[in-house]
Amino acid sequence: MPFFSVVIPLYNKENFVAATINSVLTQTFTDFEVIIVNDASTDKSLAVAQEFTDSRITMINHPLNKGLSASRNTGIRNAAAEYIAFLDADDLWKPKFLETIRQLITDYPEAGLFATKYEQVYPENIIVPSFKLQLKNRTGVVNFYRSNLNEAIYYPSCLCARKVVFEKVGLYDEQINFGEDIDFNIRAHQFFKLAYCNEPLVSYTMDSQNQITRSGISNKTLTNFDKYEIVAKNREDIKCYLDFNRYFMAKEYRKEGNEAGYRKMVNCIDPKSLNYKQRLLLKFPGWVLRLISKVKRSLLKKGIVLNSYD
Repeated sequence: MPFFSVVIPLYNKENFVAATINSVLTQTFTDFEVIIVNDASTDKSLAVAQEFTDSRITMINHPLNKGLSASRNTGIRNAAAEYIAFLDADDLWKPKFLETIRQLITDYPEAGLFATKYEQVYPENIIVPSFKLQLKNRTGVVNFYRSNLNEAIYYPSCLCARKVVFEKVGLYDEQINFGEDIDFNIRAHQFFKLAYCNEPLVSYTMDSQNQITRSGISNKTLTNFDKYEIVAKNREDIKCYLDFNRYFMAKEYRKEGNEAGYRKMVNCIDPKSLNYKQRLLLKFPGWVLRLISKVKRSLLKKGIVLNSYD
């Protein structure tokens, strides 16, 4: 039995997937299997992936496109290892990613979830460091909900989970097609501790083929934050996390001119969950929010990051 099962969901990433697979095969820790779930790609993604002949690679094909959550779930169901790591088909691992996760597992046996910091990669190879989590040491066990009231401390490509996590809280919700990882994180971190490495060992691609974030959220199915309010009643950290995500979604709705979606999110936010910048931004009209986004994208090309988190 391999130590890790690496799940790679694949849909129309022909220009990226070879580098993604190579980043797994060149890991310093080599006791793993790779499960590539081709979600009925319509480009040459499958052909590119099939060029790899490493015996550790298994290819599973969906006859019809089922979405990202379903692809991850197929990988989970077919995983042989106790520890399941995820890597999207346009992201990259640094060579010591799995070695570092293995060390986290050793050092923090009380944890069920393991992740590392990442770097953001924009077009023209502009690399922007992610938010730096304040830890006394390079690694540690952190409160996920409190830590994610800023920029996300990890994305799915940074995550490894014990198989028992999915047995306890369930798989990814296949009805959600935007922010499906948010829903899973709300459930998983209620019951399992997160061991975290504050070193960027994942290159997270911010703009690539077929990214769902390009087409807006008004026609997407999001996490139903309201159903977790019963849990948040006795957990201030979870309530703050729910409201932070509502804040993000509300801004996106308003930028798209979807006032009904905007109101649905804003009406459930406790103002105490947000800082003064965030409360102010929620009052801006859509055209101002769109202008701010445009300015932020322009500054990113120069390596300058603006946010409302501080």
